[in-house]
Amino acid sequence: MKKGNLTKYLYLLTAGLLSACHGAAPTEDVAAPVTPVLVSYVTVGPLSESTELNAVSAYLQKSYVKANINGYVQSVRAQVGQQVAGNEILFSLITKEARAIGNAVNQLDPEFKFSGTSNIRAGQAGFITDVNHQKGDYVQDGEALAVIINKNSFVFLLDLPYEQRALMINNKTLELTLPDGEKLKGTISGTLPMVDSASQAQRVIIRVDISHPIPEGLIARVSIIKAARPNANTLPKSAVLTNETEDDFWVMKLINDSTAIKVPVKRGIENKDKVEILSPVFTSRDRIITTGNYGMADTAKVKVVKQL
Repeated sequence: MKKGNLTKYLYLLTAGLLSACHGAAPTEDVAAPVTPVLVSYVTVGPLSESTELNAVSAYLQKSYVKANINGYVQSVRAQVGQQVAGNEILFSLITKEARAIGNAVNQLDPEFKFSGTSNIRAGQAGFITDVNHQKGDYVQDGEALAVIINKNSFVFLLDLPYEQRALMINNKTLELTLPDGEKLKGTISGTLPMVDSASQAQRVIIRVDISHPIPEGLIARVSIIKAARPNANTLPKSAVLTNETEDDFWVMKLINDSTAIKVPVKRGIENKDKVEILSPVFTSRDRIITTGNYGMADTAKVKVVKQL
């Protein structure tokens, strides 16, 4: 190919490429993603923030059924777990001498009515937790035969950290939840004048009314109110977002049907479902995103799929 023709060919090729570039249709802008969301509204009502501690069931009063003579156990009417009434006969004792000569004396003179036996009774109503002797055992005067717990002395013992003792001022009545879900109403009746040296916790006595026997050593959860508001502006907890250090909080608020913006908020008290919003003050018409808000930009395109 001649040099002149080659130059002409390259010129035409370049011109064609430039024309193609300038003539290409402009690309369309990529549409912003639209996030489906659920929204809710601020509600006004009572709100309380609580903490949960463990309390252990206990019977404060225990009495010992004791022998009042030296002798042998002639009969036993006591069983572990048995509920007994006050003054109920639990044991019968016979002295060593009566056991040896009592029958002979009665045979010589039936009107003498020599027995040498002693009935041992329950000093109070309650439940028997221990039986230490059986029929035929020899016991000494004052020896413990059984242990009875006073059913009216049933309480729960709560170990309260001493720095939280001010909470007891507004929590004279408490709610206790047993492992099976049963709920009991309890009343604080006092505290023990000592603290555990290791945990620095003071023992609080909680009395409850029970309709059935509860075993000793059962652990219940006690709900203690830390703070309460009669008219709090609240949102569902899922509506409030935070950063990694949990020192900055915000919500995503709709400004129209398709746009949400980030709004910093100041929180108050909270429970497991709701959180108090101290500022700003939202109106009852403000729509706040509760689901779909995680990871949103400060301004985001949204589509409301449900209002709670």
